[in-house]
Amino acid sequence: SLDLFSHLYPTSNSRDGRKEDGSKLKRSLNAMIESDKKEYIKSYSSNFSAAPNATEQSVKETPTNVAPARTYKFTLDTFQQEAVNFIEKGESVLVAAHTSAGKTAVAEYAIAKSLRDGQRVIYTSPIKALSNQKFRDLQEEFQDVGLMTGDMTINPNATCLIMTTEILRSMLYRGAEILREVAWVIYDEVHYMRDKERGVVWEESIILLPHKVRFVFLSATIPNAKEFVGWVSALHHQPCHVVYTEYRPVPLQHFLFPAAAEGLYLVVDEQGRFREDNFQKAMNLLQPVPEETTTGSGKKSRPPKPTKQLSSDLLRVVKLVMDRELDPCIVFSFSKKDCESYALQMARMDFNSEEEKDVVEQVFLNAMEALSEDDKVLPQVVTILPLLKRGVGIHHGGLLPILKEVIEILFQEGLIKCLFATETFSIGINMPAKTVVFTRARKFDGKESRWITSGEYIQMSGRAGRRGKDDKGIVIQMLDEKMEPEVAKGMIYGASDPLMSSYHVSFNMVLNMLRVEDANPENLVKSSFYQFQQEKDAPLLELQADELEREASAVSVAEEALVAESQSWLALRRQARREVSAEVMQPQRCLPFLQLGRLVFVAAGDRVWGWAAVKRVLKGTAARGVNLPFVGRDGVFSEGGSDAAEDFVVELFLEVRLTAGGDERSVASVFAQSEQAAVEECKESGRTQKKRKVEAAGESGSSVKLLLVSLGAIEALSAIRLTIPHGGTHPSAAAAVQKSLREVLRRFQAPTPESPEAFEEGEERGNVPLLDPVEAQGLAEGAFRALLQRCEDLSSRLALSRQALQQRLPARKDRLQALQSYAVKMRLREQGSALRVKARESQVAVMKDELCRLDYISSEGVLGLKGKFSCELSTGDEIVLTNMVFDGVFNDLTADQTVGLLSCFVHKEPGKETGPIEERSLQGPYRQLQAAARSVASL
Repeated sequence: SLDLFSHLYPTSNSRDGRKEDGSKLKRSLNAMIESDKKEYIKSYSSNFSAAPNATEQSVKETPTNVAPARTYKFTLDTFQQEAVNFIEKGESVLVAAHTSAGKTAVAEYAIAKSLRDGQRVIYTSPIKALSNQKFRDLQEEFQDVGLMTGDMTINPNATCLIMTTEILRSMLYRGAEILREVAWVIYDEVHYMRDKERGVVWEESIILLPHKVRFVFLSATIPNAKEFVGWVSALHHQPCHVVYTEYRPVPLQHFLFPAAAEGLYLVVDEQGRFREDNFQKAMNLLQPVPEETTTGSGKKSRPPKPTKQLSSDLLRVVKLVMDRELDPCIVFSFSKKDCESYALQMARMDFNSEEEKDVVEQVFLNAMEALSEDDKVLPQVVTILPLLKRGVGIHHGGLLPILKEVIEILFQEGLIKCLFATETFSIGINMPAKTVVFTRARKFDGKESRWITSGEYIQMSGRAGRRGKDDKGIVIQMLDEKMEPEVAKGMIYGASDPLMSSYHVSFNMVLNMLRVEDANPENLVKSSFYQFQQEKDAPLLELQADELEREASAVSVAEEALVAESQSWLALRRQARREVSAEVMQPQRCLPFLQLGRLVFVAAGDRVWGWAAVKRVLKGTAARGVNLPFVGRDGVFSEGGSDAAEDFVVELFLEVRLTAGGDERSVASVFAQSEQAAVEECKESGRTQKKRKVEAAGESGSSVKLLLVSLGAIEALSAIRLTIPHGGTHPSAAAAVQKSLREVLRRFQAPTPESPEAFEEGEERGNVPLLDPVEAQGLAEGAFRALLQRCEDLSSRLALSRQALQQRLPARKDRLQALQSYAVKMRLREQGSALRVKARESQVAVMKDELCRLDYISSEGVLGLKGKFSCELSTGDEIVLTNMVFDGVFNDLTADQTVGLLSCFVHKEPGKETGPIEERSLQGPYRQLQAAARSVASL
């Protein structure tokens, strides 16, 4: 086998052959993927550096004369036999193959070997549904099997334990005694390690397991499998092998169903040929892709889709599937709510015979006997039986565990003909169907609405086609918008997503590691797959940082020392002003003054937007229905309306410039951009200040437009109120506001589109008089007065510094050029520093300091009461919850109110009924929860 890991532990021979081996690997992979054979498989092996006590820790190899641990009624595929051979030798292996290719047979052999040799084995899975299914299957096969999930524990002393990966990590954190007896650990669906939220659980559990443990990793096809086994080999000082195959037992046919179409269009046949003509016919029936919008938090979304049309089309597709006897079918939707909605619309369709209905009812009622009388009348339990009897099922994470188990059993037995499921059903659960239907080709991943990736498509479409039953699987993709041929080909033919580490340091990890004797959080980070990948990139990052440093040194700044001093005072004053703003802009203090026409100063994040006039104040829920550009509390600008998290949003009149091309841009976007944008502009174009000023003025003038602004993005209130005719609703109001606003800005030397230099010099507010927070708002505390005095002192120091700079650089254009050059230089240095930090970053020390400051741990790293309490929490944000408990937020709440408040920590898809909290008794605790969350988010 090919030696791939000599770069980890070099020898005299391997050093010279490193480049040659890498090119061999690339040629091997290319040859494997391009092969025309029905099945192709390649295995790779690793060298390893023996641990100091390797003799004591190594698993004893099975003598050659011992009978196989398990025999099969069928002939193993080549990749299965290769993996079994490695396991029989007592060596770790990663099996990477398509869904339904037969990876489970390899896991079963590892379990049989452990039982034969009297060793304990753990089988981990990413989701409870998969754990439950594996428990049922393996218990029938091996008997001595236990189950441990967050919902239930069955036979925890069994030789073979099935559990979720979170349970395994929790046992490792606690140092459970049972782990001393474990010889093998099987990780099903290990490619789930790339999940941004939960992937860290896989890494930590792999790191924390003893070196004597051997591994079986089951994964979908991943292009960087050798990198992953290289990490395992280096981490645990043992050989680790890759068995990789692209073989798919049941070929697939891929169809498109355009919205309101009359039938299906075959776009990829079972030989893998793309039918360009059919694809274009399908696309001609669709509308162009709608434009994206962006929410206030920077998240992208799309206009709402015609749900009625989609539901009607889905009914036709399901009826077509049933008429052509292509059942059972799985309908994948990326929303729990949609799964339920679509299933209910199938209520008038009946796919089961009377005999099958009786069996379904008997199985269901027998299972529900385990529930209490109160639980038996829950809406989920009552409403789902009629659907199940008709052969329609629902499967998603919001169902009761017992309901999911019953539905899985019924689907396996062929009593559910059409199952509506979320993406999690495709992860490892061995329940293939003849047909798979996608209701949409896009999904919202928490940040943006995007086309599903090739890896996601392969994972879900792989559920089509039952080995030994179907000669081909059917995949139907419903589309309601146009798709480019390249997108479709990339989705169907594209490579699987690489296994990239999503490791991140959390407060909970640090606390749990400090609870374990002699454990070191820093070592855990250094051992992570993330660090393993980072170390490969570190030299390149250092080179990039050196290049940025050279660029920064090449930037010439006139009177650099004076400019640096001036900008330092400016930064301190901006920070002090924002501290004042945090007090002044509390809703109870500022809302009475946000009347029509009030001038407010908008500045947030690293953006300064300037003076604007108030039109009205909206509650956050009401603002979500207003389609206007939005500025969030973090300064992020978007075109897609306000963020759902805002309590109050202010609608403002703000002056924008109209460019010659007809585009509208805010004043800030022209001459008060974010610092990064300004640096890039200056760096790339090298324009003079004169050119900048001419462009800022524009060829087509300017006008006043409406936009929404978060209350947190308003930095100051002016004492001036403009007179706005007709309540600001008449078309002539904008022109009147522009005229009045220009006059105020001119009179008080504040910047306008014709004079952007004041922004460059840090005098963006001008001399516009402010509302007195002491006299008008009653902020008379000593601490606040001291903060106001600090702002005045910093303004005085800044003025003196600017005077000194003016004496050295009398010409204003020279001063502005110096300020711009200095900004470029500082940004380049910041980018270089950030790259160096990324090359050798460690957040553990920073987090330990924060935990010590919050009294979770002592200065010696010993857990305090808050730290011990936080370690026992496994759901929600542990630090936020702990702070709330110790702040007494729950002390005076009833049980119902406590449950209501805690529900905020559990994700639930928003629905039409989402609205403000009506329960007055919860409004105060909810604000405390928000304050606690913001406090932790700022750490």
